[in-house]
Amino acid sequence: MDKEITVEAMSDQYVDVLKELGNIGAGNAMTALAQMLNCKVDMKVPQVRLLEFRDVGALIGGEEQIMAGIYLAVEGDITGSIMFLLGKDSAKHLVAKLMGMDMGGDEFGEMEMSALMEIGNIITGAYLNSLATITNLKIFPSPPSLCVDMAGAILSVPAIEFGTMGDKILLIQSQFMDEVELDGYFIMVPDIESYGKILSSLGMA
Repeated sequence: MDKEITVEAMSDQYVDVLKELGNIGAGNAMTALAQMLNCKVDMKVPQVRLLEFRDVGALIGGEEQIMAGIYLAVEGDITGSIMFLLGKDSAKHLVAKLMGMDMGGDEFGEMEMSALMEIGNIITGAYLNSLATITNLKIFPSPPSLCVDMAGAILSVPAIEFGTMGDKILLIQSQFMDEVELDGYFIMVPDIESYGKILSSLGMA
């Protein structure tokens, strides 16, 4: 790559390309979810933002909110991490749908956690596959880890390694629905060189 790229210096055109990648990835993830649940899943146009990490908590409804978070590291041509966050009620709805039964009580048991992990795996896998296809880059995800906790606690995991990365992250808010409306959030934290590689692969850097 001939020139260094900083997130702050990204032109609107660069940001538009990252947003478009986010749109396509989220769309493919929702298609995979629909196939997994064997039902129709409609999705609104995702809201894609490039923002500072410290602002994420407020944007997803507050750091006190209980959420399910699927986190995995990304290696290969690009490095960093990706996280998919889902509100607790949305997570319960999807688990019930997948298991074909109502969730008893308010807590996630071992079986529910396993189902939630599988949902997260499918969604993040579809997202990364679409990114790899569009950019023609090799992307290898680590095995995912799952956490159900307050949003602030879940976000502290990527925040630790975020200190060594760029100043901004890509947040993709996907609203989707079957019978009910659900809110999901992709948080992509590529290291700063990876932004450059993504744009170079598209002939933009």
